[in-house]
Amino acid sequence: MSRAEPAAVESSCHFTPEEWSVLGGALRLKPLGARDVARSLAARELLKGGECLRLLDHLTPILGSPSRAITASLLSKRISFLATGACLYSLSACDKGLQFSLDNCVIEYGHDEGLWTSSMPLHDLQPLSHALGAPGGRDAWRESLVSSLFAGLLKPLWDLFAQVSGISRRILWENTAVRVYSLYEKRMAGLQDPQIQRRVEADFDWLLNHAEPALFGLDYNPLRHFHRPPMPLASGEGCRRLRRTCCFYYQASNPVEYCSACPLLRKRKKP
Repeated sequence: MSRAEPAAVESSCHFTPEEWSVLGGALRLKPLGARDVARSLAARELLKGGECLRLLDHLTPILGSPSRAITASLLSKRISFLATGACLYSLSACDKGLQFSLDNCVIEYGHDEGLWTSSMPLHDLQPLSHALGAPGGRDAWRESLVSSLFAGLLKPLWDLFAQVSGISRRILWENTAVRVYSLYEKRMAGLQDPQIQRRVEADFDWLLNHAEPALFGLDYNPLRHFHRPPMPLASGEGCRRLRRTCCFYYQASNPVEYCSACPLLRKRKKP
C-alpha cells in the first residue's frame, strides 16, 4: 500500500454531533454537494499550471495583493488552515481519519469584504478507523494519513505555487507549519477529556519530533524545522513564537497589519 493511501479497516464509524460541530463549523469542512460551485475547483485541477495562474491572477486584485507571489502565499495560508485543521483535528481529537488527497479535496477560494469565506469540501467524508488493539496499527494509520495530507496533497501544490509565482517554498511550508502549531497549542489544548488530551499531545510530539521527512515529501520535517521557542517582542509586550520567514500579509492589508507571528515584530518598537 502506498503511504499516500490511508490504511483503514472496514467500520461503521461516524463523527458525533459534537465532533462535527467543530469540523463543519470553525474548521470549515463540508460535503461536496455544499461546495461553492462558482468559486471552487478540484485540487488536482489546480495542479495544471494554467489553472493555477488563472486562479492567482483572479485573486490578486481581490486580496489587494501586489503580486502573484504574495497571492500564492496568502492562498497557501488559507488552504493550509482548511486542510491541516480538519485532517489533524479528526486524527487527534476524534481518533478518526479523513483522506486529504488531490482526488478527494476541492479547493474553494471565496473571499468577500476582506475575509476568506472558503471551506474545504471533500468527495468522501466517511471517516476511516484504525485496527483497535493491533500492534502498531494506529501508528501505521497515522503515518498514511499524514503522508496523504502533506506529501500527497500539499507538497505538489506548494511546488507549483513556487514554480508559477516565484514564492519561496520555505515560506509556503512555514505557512503550513504555523497552522499546525496553532491547531494543537490553541484549539486542541482546551479539550477536557484526559484520554483525548494525551492522544493530542502524543500526536503533536510525533509530528514535531518523530515524523520522517518522507511523510512531507521533503528531505526535512518542516514542522520540526520551523518550530522555535517564544521570543520577546521589541514592543515589550511579552513573548511570542515568531516566524523565520515573512508571509507578506502586511503587503496586502490596508491599513497595514502584521500577522501575530510576523518576524518583523522583533524589530518594530511600539510607537
